[in-house]
Amino acid sequence: MAEVQLTESGRRELEERLDYLRSVRRAEIAEEIKTARGFGDLSENAEYDAARKAQAEMEGEIAEIEAQLRMATIIHEVDVVCAEIVDGVEQEQKTYTIVGTAEADFKNGKLSDESPVGNALVHATEGETVVVDLPNGKTKLIKVYKIIK
Repeated sequence: MAEVQLTESGRRELEERLDYLRSVRRAEIAEEIKTARGFGDLSENAEYDAARKAQAEMEGEIAEIEAQLRMATIIHEVDVVCAEIVDGVEQEQKTYTIVGTAEADFKNGKLSDESPVGNALVHATEGETVVVDLPNGKTKLIKVYKIIK
């Protein structure tokens, strides 16, 4: 697995999820397996199969989180207040939080520092208008108002 960039809050969220999976969810699934075994013949027991599948998925998630945490480099979260410029007109101001790729969530305003827009904003200065080259060949103009580190 390659290096993973996380903010401190992203690292904490992963650690909390890992703790939940190890301490709570493992016990829940073990109980589901135990209950399903009581239903009889395991070869035709859908509840047992479902519980074992849930167990395998959970163990896979645990392994993935452990690997991410091992390979994590902590980066500083940056909030950027900006507005896109479309046809010379500034659009509504938005605040984006620049985070590591593993934490990116566009719907919640979290942009990866490796995305074209996130990378441009994290390297911008207040008052600057940045030109962002998008993967589709188009460009986007963004006016940066405030950077909060």
